[in-house]
Amino acid sequence: MAEVIEKVYSLLEPLLEGTDIFIVNIKVKPINNIKVYLDSDSGFSIEKCSSVNRKLYAQMEVAQMFPDGDFSLEVSSPGVDEPLMQLRQYKKNIGRKVTVTDNEGAEKTGILKEVTDEHITLEIKPAKQKQARPNDTVGQALIITQIPFSNIKKTVVQI
Repeated sequence: MAEVIEKVYSLLEPLLEGTDIFIVNIKVKPINNIKVYLDSDSGFSIEKCSSVNRKLYAQMEVAQMFPDGDFSLEVSSPGVDEPLMQLRQYKKNIGRKVTVTDNEGAEKTGILKEVTDEHITLEIKPAKQKQARPNDTVGQALIITQIPFSNIKKTVVQI
């Protein structure tokens, strides 16, 4: 499976060069069903999706990845309920409401205000009668907290 993922990645990268489309994830099921999840800084439209699908499918056939032609290819964006996986996804979602689950299972929901290579910054509306933690800054009735990526289990954008 890892070999197939690497090959798909190597065929896909040149197709995305010069665009704002980026790879989020590639999955392969045992029945040669390849699922490619892409996103784009400017939004991943159906047109972009189908264009990449056609080009990648043709590249896979030329490369004879599956000599019998026994494979299927699905190209899509991750669903809205899928966790963010790439730094670029985090940056794209600055200003949106997210729920972050930390490594201990605790959840924080707030507005994603900043993203660096090391952490994210959330602006959280405090619950009534809840005190800020020592590393939180309270200002204008909001809690600003930084969460290191090393302490994030998953982050999901809230609709």
